[in-house]
Amino acid sequence: MNKGKLIVFSAPSGSGKTTIVKHLLGKEDLNLEFSISAASRDPRGEEEHGKDYYFISLEQFKKHIKAEEFLEWEEVYRDNFYGTLKAEIERIWALGKNVIFDIDVAGGLRIKHKFPEQTLAVFVKPPSVDELKRRLKQRSTESDDKINMRIAKASVELATAPQFDTIIKNYDLDTAKEEAYQLVKDFVSKK
Repeated sequence: MNKGKLIVFSAPSGSGKTTIVKHLLGKEDLNLEFSISAASRDPRGEEEHGKDYYFISLEQFKKHIKAEEFLEWEEVYRDNFYGTLKAEIERIWALGKNVIFDIDVAGGLRIKHKFPEQTLAVFVKPPSVDELKRRLKQRSTESDDKINMRIAKASVELATAPQFDTIIKNYDLDTAKEEAYQLVKDFVSKK
């Protein structure tokens, strides 16, 4: 496993990383393909299996872990696992494309650690924790308890920002999208 470039976008939930990644996927000159993560949870809202995540059972997820079939994985919340299957990265590299990830902070740093030269690790920073909470409530996809869990986790995640190659401050979405595009364009054009 050692072919193309890896572009990691990580941030607390509600920071705008998914919106930025979707924007970048629309830029053909970047030659990107989205890495679909595996998740042991049920789909939320309009999420689709094989498009947003590979939704697999907790038992299946643990079998993949035991067989060492993940590039990285984490138990994000109790019995709620997320990970990147090695086969997913191989699938994208076989297409001759660069891999882009919309992934949690711990997973993003693991990928950067395993492939330091091939990876651009970008942390998307929200304007404030209060703004994060507002955005999460606005989604209307989770209970107040889940939102509070995400906010508590966000404080820890924000502390990891300096470990990333670069930080994009998402105070204005259009500016953040353009900054992300320039960063990724420069990175993928390097040999």
